[in-house]
Amino acid sequence: MDRMHMTVMQQCVWVLLLWPNIFAVGTPIDCREDPANLSRCPTISQEKLLDRVIHHAELIYRVSEESCSLFEEMFIPFPLRLQSNQGGYACITKALLIPSSKSEIQQISDKWLLHSVLMLVQSWIEPLVYLQMTLERYDHAPDMLLNKTKWVSEKLISLEQGVVVLIKKMLDEGTLATTLTEQALLQYDVQPEMLESVMRDYTLLSCFKKDAHKMEAFLKLLKCRQTDKYNCA
Repeated sequence: MDRMHMTVMQQCVWVLLLWPNIFAVGTPIDCREDPANLSRCPTISQEKLLDRVIHHAELIYRVSEESCSLFEEMFIPFPLRLQSNQGGYACITKALLIPSSKSEIQQISDKWLLHSVLMLVQSWIEPLVYLQMTLERYDHAPDMLLNKTKWVSEKLISLEQGVVVLIKKMLDEGTLATTLTEQALLQYDVQPEMLESVMRDYTLLSCFKKDAHKMEAFLKLLKCRQTDKYNCA
């Protein structure tokens, strides 16, 4: 009974923490009710849709940052925290043709800004589903971490939907498929030793946090170009 009460209390705390965000992102870019022709989102103006997509990306980055910090505190010894991206722990989106330096980002077109965001979003949908499943097998994973991961996974799909509609509105074209290799996704079927598994999950969260920040930055740069094209350093 005590365990049940603690779980309910944790869930209540989680709802209260997300209360402003639930109403902020509950309906803005979720077009999944009509996936065949996206009839709902095209009624939103391009400017308003871009603002909502940016807000969505901001929230995803914020929660991903919180999730990574919580996982780190719970499961990663301090000496290992700097090793997550060394050796064999490479980010799964490393193979994508995403601009990384400031000069590259400034030079790419609006089209490639949007397609870069879409590639990042689509590349993370399946790995985050994997992460949800593997975190549920942890003996002491707090409900807050599980809830945050689930929330981000769901909102990432909504963000994908919004970016797809934004591409159609701004560029009047279809979308590009991601170049993430099948081998990169199949790596999650391997069952490693416990420490390796924990470090791999930590790397996954760390890499997603970085990519979520890129999504937010690319979208904000796009917004800047729409309003002040020559002053977006």
